[in-house]
Amino acid sequence: MVRNRTGTDTWWLPRGVVSMRVRIFEKVNGDRAVTLPSTAHGPEVFERVYAHPAANGRSEGAGLSDLFWYWLAPGPEVHQEHLEPGERYEDVAATTRRIVAGSSAALVATAGRAVADALEAVPDSRMSLVRLRDLVMPAWAAFCYELVFQEPCPPRARDLITGHAGDVITALKCTGLRHPRRRARLTTYLRARVEAGDVAHPLPASLSLPEQVHYLQGTFFNTAVVQLSEATAHVLLALAHHPRVQDRLVADPQDDRYLTQVLDETMRLYPLFGIAHRITTGEIPLDDETVLPAGSVVCFNYPDYHATGYERPDEFDPDRWTGLVAKDVHHIPYGMAANRPCPAWRLSPLVLRAAVREVLHRFRLDSTASHTRSIPHRAPCLLIPRGLSPQPRRLHALRRFVRLRDGVEDVTRGVRQLVLGIVMVLHARQQRPASRYFGERPAGSCPVPHPEGGNG
Repeated sequence: MVRNRTGTDTWWLPRGVVSMRVRIFEKVNGDRAVTLPSTAHGPEVFERVYAHPAANGRSEGAGLSDLFWYWLAPGPEVHQEHLEPGERYEDVAATTRRIVAGSSAALVATAGRAVADALEAVPDSRMSLVRLRDLVMPAWAAFCYELVFQEPCPPRARDLITGHAGDVITALKCTGLRHPRRRARLTTYLRARVEAGDVAHPLPASLSLPEQVHYLQGTFFNTAVVQLSEATAHVLLALAHHPRVQDRLVADPQDDRYLTQVLDETMRLYPLFGIAHRITTGEIPLDDETVLPAGSVVCFNYPDYHATGYERPDEFDPDRWTGLVAKDVHHIPYGMAANRPCPAWRLSPLVLRAAVREVLHRFRLDSTASHTRSIPHRAPCLLIPRGLSPQPRRLHALRRFVRLRDGVEDVTRGVRQLVLGIVMVLHARQQRPASRYFGERPAGSCPVPHPEGGNG
């Protein structure tokens, strides 16, 4: 068995910041919010409530939505994750499914090519210290561009997409403030492409042209790029911490079964969602005595749910999946089928396997940086070209440097997250993008979005 935690232990300040953010998610809606699972309601209640038809509200009526709309602008009102149930959502979801469809071989080839192009920037004659998320984000920007436009991604578009996606995830992790102008540059580019008819797929007819642009920007060039980048960084950092697992993959690169187990274990221990919130549109029983009224906010805690029902849940152990079936355990890396699962549930494992194989074919991975679910440090890692035997003293020195820098950054980053998080929470409360959007529309009309998604 291999232990999950390596490198420096996380000290009180970073852990305090994470706890503070969870408490914000729990308390921002006051007494109407409940977190599952909890000490009173276990994983079976989590599953039952998550799958309940009344747990289908996305944004309307919850103060927590103002935070996410603020972070995800422009266009959060047409982001697939935040659209309320109805015809507009069905139209958007059908479009997304069409865009991510395709033959497995073509998707794998496109992903492998995009990652290979990104790795060309890494020297093949010496060790390199990189941030894994930064390394792979341009690759996934190019991959998603090709999904949408069915043509190779030009450097300018890749840079615009990477800048936008990086800005969104940095704000969400409270390691930097939002930069609306940076995001607006991608909006302008995409609008010109949509107006010119360059998108290779019919866009949702229920959306106006600005909404179609924001839909593409939010769904494919924000969420898809960010989630694929974070997932890849998690898998590669886990392999850097567990050389025996890495060596087994290198010894048999075509072993889909074991690589799938590695992906399953990574997504179990480091789920891409921390908290997923839903707003109840009707009453939902929690137990024999407690009923959640309509308008309640339920915060579904993925890490806590994924930690229940397993032996040694804090250990990274891909072999545990030899005797487990994902549908029979507490494991929902792509959400729950009864409540709008991720549309990329088929695509993601295919392209992630391609990405991991491409990296391991070229490099050995080594890292002494901490590994947490949120990886706010963007996953520092040493890349050692295959066939290169680094000097032991130099490798030891670099490993010590990574560990020391990670510890220092952990504390300073914690302070920055605390300050910037408070600033953005207060700004979101002042702007109230979701509340204004739903509150100011005339009854029975289609909502009219504020400029920049109401975020200023």
